[in-house]
Amino acid sequence: MTIKLSNLSKKFGETVVLDNISLTIEPNDVIALIGASGAGKSTFLRAINYLETADSGLIELDGLKVDYAHISQQEILALRRKTAMVFQQFNLFERRTALENVMEGLIQVKKIPKPQAAELAAQALTDVGLSDRMTYYPKFLSGGQKQRVGLARALAMQPALLLLDEPTSALDPELVGEVQASIIQAAKAGQTMIIVSHEMDFVYHVATKVIFLEQGKIIESGKPEDVFYAPKHPRTKEFLARHTKNLEIGSFL
Repeated sequence: MTIKLSNLSKKFGETVVLDNISLTIEPNDVIALIGASGAGKSTFLRAINYLETADSGLIELDGLKVDYAHISQQEILALRRKTAMVFQQFNLFERRTALENVMEGLIQVKKIPKPQAAELAAQALTDVGLSDRMTYYPKFLSGGQKQRVGLARALAMQPALLLLDEPTSALDPELVGEVQASIIQAAKAGQTMIIVSHEMDFVYHVATKVIFLEQGKIIESGKPEDVFYAPKHPRTKEFLARHTKNLEIGSFL
């Protein structure tokens, strides 16, 4: 089902952070948001599921239509049941195992019985390559493994839209690849998602559409090959010239 965002806007004081952003997301789309720090990328993600309060805008997804300017508590809960977020930091419960961390949302948000939640959580962890780490507590997991637990937790909710905010930025370089591989696997399985990333090589290979954000506005969007190799806007050209010097065409992982 097509997801539509219309005129999403947000100010911090007098500063416009999101300026009437509209976006259509088709099923199985992987939308990558790129742009300089402060362009509004993370705020855009957080505003979609109301972790950040949007001033105005509409969203239509999976049979739900919400006006952000007049959103109710019930609509916020409904919106969060249809979306899931993977953060820069892992946000895991330290006193719960990997399996229990993934089960939590299924039990608390979706009200799924514990035995069924355990089954779904185990499958999600298996899908991200952590079948041998289900009983481990976060302190015994590497950064990459923690982030894959976070990804499994989000995917287990079967969201209409998965939101990923710089999911590898807090990781040591040698751990980045394992998380990216799991995200690519989820994309291949048909998960619709929006991802904010500064890893241009990864963006080029995972995205179906790349959006360049500048001062809260979409100033360029298109297929990765078009945006990366034939950018139209001067700011896009300038940004990519600094960030794509070592971009590799061909297989990524």
